[in-house]
Amino acid sequence: MQSSLARPLRPPVWSGSHESRVLRGQRGSVFVFRCQAEAAPPVGTARVTGPFTGRDPEVKKPAWLRQRAAQGEKYARLRESLGELKLNTVCVEAQCPNIGECWNGGGGAGGEGDGIATATIMVLGDTCTRGCRFCAVKTNNKPPPPDPLEPLNTALAVVSWGVDYVVLTSVDRDDLPDGGSDHFAQTVRALKELKPGILVECLTSDFRGDLEAVSSLANSGLDVFAHNIETVRSLQRIVRDPRAGYDQSLTVLKHAKSSKEGMITKSSIMLGLGETDEEVKQAMMDLRAIGVDILTLGQYLQVHRLGHIDLKPSARSLVR
Repeated sequence: MQSSLARPLRPPVWSGSHESRVLRGQRGSVFVFRCQAEAAPPVGTARVTGPFTGRDPEVKKPAWLRQRAAQGEKYARLRESLGELKLNTVCVEAQCPNIGECWNGGGGAGGEGDGIATATIMVLGDTCTRGCRFCAVKTNNKPPPPDPLEPLNTALAVVSWGVDYVVLTSVDRDDLPDGGSDHFAQTVRALKELKPGILVECLTSDFRGDLEAVSSLANSGLDVFAHNIETVRSLQRIVRDPRAGYDQSLTVLKHAKSSKEGMITKSSIMLGLGETDEEVKQAMMDLRAIGVDILTLGQYLQVHRLGHIDLKPSARSLVR
């Protein structure tokens, strides 16, 4: 799955005697503590060897991280419309705390926004075949088959909202021969047929590196091809499912750019996972080298004080 919220990592495991304890963290990381009691030693005595942002973990989080429960007329109307047509959104499935703000047209969760309501439609069902650590979408190796009526229903819903720009995303569907590329393409064609002037962005999986699937979607009438590299090269194996990869994602984006003249490509990375400034700059240069037009940066909370990554999302922070 391409975007979304936190799923906590496994808790650390303590072992050893009361005088010398070993904390076995993620990916074989080991931290050694000396203490004179059976209780775990105070965190302040730990020697952190994993990635660390430098932020004081005792500092209280800002008040704006808390969101009120979504409500309001626009929110209710959009939720009802999606339910009637049996459509999924990443907003709901990924448990996004900003759902009220977006669906109400900005301004806040309670309905006081006065802009255009926005939602990211998630096609190909609500169950992903991959298990990236940052994502809360449910997973299964054998999800239900795609709904054949979903492309038309999606187009009907979007057109009824009167929007001029729509984003389609999806779960990963490694169980399908083309990774779901044709389902995406059908949805784009249905949208363009019902409303020729609408602009469509697809935030896709890597289709397992299948470049024919990439070309098929790129030539379906799509305006923006988006695929997220998610994080810097060094953190790929920690953050993403092992079937994903930095170079594979770059190849997908590069091929999408060359598949159709004028195609706009877009990617995103999450910050606050332990990456260095230099690694972020290198990721930017790698994306620019293959012609990516737009980069968004998402901000996450600081890494866990003991060194392993805690992927709890904060408020939206996008930079173009």
